Amino acid sequence: MNLKQLEAFQAIMATGSTIGAATRMGLSQSAVSRLLTQLEEHLGFALFLRRKGRLMATPEAEELLGQVDALVDNLQRVQRTADELRLGRSRRSLLRVAVPTSMTQSLLPRIVAEFLQAREDVVLEVITGGYDSLERAVLDRSADFAFVRLPTELEGFEVLPVLDTEGMCVMRHDHPLAALAEIPLEALRDQPLVLLGKQRNLRSELDQRLREARITPQVRVEVHSVSAACAFVAEGMGLSIVNGLLARDFGHLPLVARPLRPLLSYRFGLIFRKDQPRSLLVEAFAAHLRQRLAESAGA
Repeated sequence: MNLKQLEAFQAIMATGSTIGAATRMGLSQSAVSRLLTQLEEHLGFALFLRRKGRLMATPEAEELLGQVDALVDNLQRVQRTADELRLGRSRRSLLRVAVPTSMTQSLLPRIVAEFLQAREDVVLEVITGGYDSLERAVLDRSADFAFVRLPTELEGFEVLPVLDTEGMCVMRHDHPLAALAEIPLEALRDQPLVLLGKQRNLRSELDQRLREARITPQVRVEVHSVSAACAFVAEGMGLSIVNGLLARDFGHLPLVARPLRPLLSYRFGLIFRKDQPRSLLVEAFAAHLRQRLAESAGA
């Protein structure tokens, strides 16, 4: 088992295909398939089922993903530290922040670029993943802090609330429901859906709403990030329900977002380890990130 094999597994889980993983990693599709085969041979069990040319993650793959995310983050951090030492840059300050993968599309880069503009001596490491893996990254000190949905799943954090937002129904601009100003829950009946994975709090709350309305969701695709959900929706695979903050980052796709009714609300915040003192640099970036996210949500 090596880092490239684990990165290929991560990329396939994130994109849903070897083609998407190849694009993400800058490799050929055959190279990604070979890495996946090698990893499965080493583990001794299948990570994906191959049905009609599509990959479906096995329960074992879902269970393994969190551990792989943490391991890959650690290995990549070791490699970057070694590179810095080799180049004589060990005096540079390292700032580590954990955020949802979809947040890195455009929202976070703008905020980071502004913060680092006058800080040439700072190196920022961005750790991405699902909210559960972000919480673990803070607890195991892989990240100085994380931006997560509240309340947290785990304990041991100091929590700094940042913003509230709402669930948005995302669809192609030419979808019949796009003509509505708001999307009633009843309108989701018999609609093909692209939904975030079942282990997410958001999915649990949405499933509960649908059960109460006696609507059986017609799930076509399950994904693990808002960016993946929006990409599948843009290809006409169905509707998705995502949080309003991140939905704004995909205006380059042929999509529209409409509020879901009744309201599906979200709370987000920054989390820090309770027992870990924060440096002035961490405090400064946390304050900057909090302010800019609040402004973005207000806009």
